[in-house]
Amino acid sequence: MGCFTFVKVMMILFNLAIFLGGGTLLGVGIWVKVDGESFVNIFGALSSSILQVVNVGYLLIVIGAILLVIGFLGCYGAQKESKCLLIMFFSLVLIIFIAEVAAAVVALVFTGLAETLLTGLVTPLLKEKYGVDKTFTEIWNVTMTEVHCCGLNNYTDFNNSYYYETHNSYPRQCCDTREPCNGTLAAEMAVEGCFKQILEEIRTNAGVAGGVAAGIAALEIAAMAVSMYLYCRLDEK
Repeated sequence: MGCFTFVKVMMILFNLAIFLGGGTLLGVGIWVKVDGESFVNIFGALSSSILQVVNVGYLLIVIGAILLVIGFLGCYGAQKESKCLLIMFFSLVLIIFIAEVAAAVVALVFTGLAETLLTGLVTPLLKEKYGVDKTFTEIWNVTMTEVHCCGLNNYTDFNNSYYYETHNSYPRQCCDTREPCNGTLAAEMAVEGCFKQILEEIRTNAGVAGGVAAGIAALEIAAMAVSMYLYCRLDEK
């Protein structure tokens, strides 16, 4: 088996795995959107929070569809030795790679801006819907309990809120589950907001996250190099 044939076979197998993985994610995403209740029953209460906050159904559908397209272009393009499909595969992976790099830079540089934007969007919702909307309230209760946090920034997010005005207290998570949670106790406990806690978790696991990101980037670069190698070698055949 020559070098070209070996690389071609590896390209086909690698992208077949991507294609099947994308199909799986797409199927799960459709399942979540069609029957999210059974998904929550299987994966527990925390999945309810994830489903609502991240809208994981649409996320899985988008990622699955992208992986399906990438896998098809790479696998079928290598199998048929199609220069058109290989260059499309290379271009799509390059676009994704550039987008990931841009997103990483934005995340590092504009963390403060993200916090400001989230505060402007989420805090009014906490004031209006927490304690009113059952699903919204449950999502935040699960999130605050699991992450050990209070509100988006801190307990003051609930000032003048529907919940505070009707209960004359803050959610118990703001006082480390102690009740009644009044302003004095909440200030004394100083439970941090969920945004800060999540950021802290990310920083704590930055090494792992960085390793995963580097591994994904390496795979993308390798995929682009292999597709370009096959593309160039086709001119010699």
